[in-house]
Amino acid sequence: MRITPNRIISLGTLTGASAYLAKSAFLKCEFVQYSDQFHFHGEKRRARVAKWDNMLSMLWMLRSGRKLTAAQIADSLEISVRTVYRYIDALCASGVPVVAESGHDGGIRILESFKETPLFFNSIELKALVDAYKFAQGAGYPYTEELESALAKVENGLHEEQRDDLSRQTSGLDVISPARPPSVVALLRDLEQAVMDGRTVRIAYRKAQAERADEREVDPYGLAYDRNEWYAVAFCHRSRAVRTFRVDRIARLEPTEARFEKPEHFSASAYFRDQSEQEREADGPLTVIRIEGEPDTLNAVCGHWHMRHYLTERTDREARFLLDVPTMDKYLPRYLITFGTAIRIREPLELKRRIREMACEIAKHYEDDPG
Repeated sequence: MRITPNRIISLGTLTGASAYLAKSAFLKCEFVQYSDQFHFHGEKRRARVAKWDNMLSMLWMLRSGRKLTAAQIADSLEISVRTVYRYIDALCASGVPVVAESGHDGGIRILESFKETPLFFNSIELKALVDAYKFAQGAGYPYTEELESALAKVENGLHEEQRDDLSRQTSGLDVISPARPPSVVALLRDLEQAVMDGRTVRIAYRKAQAERADEREVDPYGLAYDRNEWYAVAFCHRSRAVRTFRVDRIARLEPTEARFEKPEHFSASAYFRDQSEQEREADGPLTVIRIEGEPDTLNAVCGHWHMRHYLTERTDREARFLLDVPTMDKYLPRYLITFGTAIRIREPLELKRRIREMACEIAKHYEDDPG
């Protein structure tokens, strides 16, 4: 049987409130059979609800573990034997392991492996789960192995046709991730554990452009992922303020015996969105840098591994950055001068003046060259 994008398949189990939700969702569904295809519709017509109420009731009857004949099911639900067999076909097509045994002790039953209410995914939902795993893996998610194990359990519940269809549907998307040191995964796990436990940690942290790491104690409030980097939002005991620490710059992490309570309603993601990296780690006053150039040239400027973190606004022919003055003075003139006349610095004046001085020094250097 060919699996269509809207085909419903059955995986895993649900209990309690989840089972009730699954039952409610099942009653709001409609299977319409066209040859060997089943289409899933969300909108119900009131007249059809009884049909799927009977279908669910039959599923509940079979879950009891007793063998039932088609006649017994038909009599209990006040439907025809022919209708019972149609329902069985629909359940089998959706992945429910219904078997029929002939003979004196025969009957209809569900395999023992199917104990609880089935969890239904259509093939597009399964594709989304696999794609989400790829993005998590590409982002350096610290629980990728556990996520892969969970997906393996899901895939083990699929028929061979369903696995082949899932493989085909997920073959067109890949996530290219930057190389990360293995230590980042362990750091992310330790930081998340500290967040859950409310435990202060001691870290050795190297700030941007710093030659060596310095130690400090922090109270981790949460983790955030932004533009291929992981950040820990934490209260820094040394600066007595909330700060953001890039996880790959943490050289060492040790839990302490001290405990803390995160401020009520504090959101690490909201804090991260409201604060730029420059404001979180600035080494001095901030300044706006405005650069004009052709789109391709600006793409190169903005895509630089360091500059991209300071980008605040971008149009086709202009890019704006916000960063601290010491960083600008130390690194930007030598970097931006490599673009020559392909870009033009509009502000600040200090940066324009410094690049002009460097250009004059280079020109003078070659003017004095007798060769």
